Amino acid sequence: MSQINQTTVSEFIIQGISEYPELQNFLFIVLLLIYLVTLMANLAIITVACVDSLLHTPMYFFLCNLSLLDMCYTTVTLHKVLLSFSTGNNTISFISCMVQLYFFTAFACTEFFLLTVMAYDRYVAICRPLHYMVVMNKKVCCLLSVVSWTIGFLDTMTYPILTSQLSFCGSNEIKHFFCDLTALLKLSCSDTSIIEVLLLIEGVLFGACPFLLTLMSYVFIISTIMKIHSVEGRRKAFSTCSSHLTVVVLFYGTIMFTYMTPTSMLSLNQNKLFAMLYTTVIPMLNPIIYSLKNKQVKNAFMKVIINVSFWHTKSSHVF
Repeated sequence: MSQINQTTVSEFIIQGISEYPELQNFLFIVLLLIYLVTLMANLAIITVACVDSLLHTPMYFFLCNLSLLDMCYTTVTLHKVLLSFSTGNNTISFISCMVQLYFFTAFACTEFFLLTVMAYDRYVAICRPLHYMVVMNKKVCCLLSVVSWTIGFLDTMTYPILTSQLSFCGSNEIKHFFCDLTALLKLSCSDTSIIEVLLLIEGVLFGACPFLLTLMSYVFIISTIMKIHSVEGRRKAFSTCSSHLTVVVLFYGTIMFTYMTPTSMLSLNQNKLFAMLYTTVIPMLNPIIYSLKNKQVKNAFMKVIINVSFWHTKSSHVF
């Protein structure tokens, strides 16, 4: 007998962040502020990196990629949450849910590779400084960026395809604030073991492997830094990579724990908590972490602010 797709739902109901109605207004304001800060902070990073010629280096080129990725990453998950808060409509069509699932996993996978590329960039800068501009030339940087985005978008196509073939013959309420894969697997009445095994395998290949490469880069980086005799030299070297290392630990720690833990061992409330961290909090913190510990970025910000103030004053005198 041929296997028939038993999906009987045309739309899902997204439970949201909280089940308590009295918290809806407060959560809407908090999430809207987080979203706006994320957009403005990441746009600011991209703007100053483009405007200031001193930041036209591989490090800031990849940082711009990360900022763009974080804006997309947050938008694909939070836009529906904010919309449901403002309209009261918690439903999402089956197709829209699969599209959201695809872009969310694509952006997450892309970030794994992009963070690894950024670690490699720091490795070359600190361990092979004399060859840095030769190794990390414009062509190589563009290639590494394109490969990261391409792998992310191609690798994750299987998840929405396989998930769309599952049977959802019971409840259509997703106990999450977006179309998360683990929440959909718990909602399905089909055998999800194939997807769970695939998730584990790809988690090792496209999650653990990039993490190990990043870790290896930092082993060489720290080893090289410890050989620097000058205390000030060691401090500057650590300063150039500490921001990226902080972001790596936060991102990998939350997302890999969530998706490499069997669904039977992780409650949906825990899943939502970790998802809130890597979809909203970390993308907001990334530009702050990079700018607070980086004098070049802070100086570039000041230049932009001074230039904007100058042109505003000049234009006001004209009119």
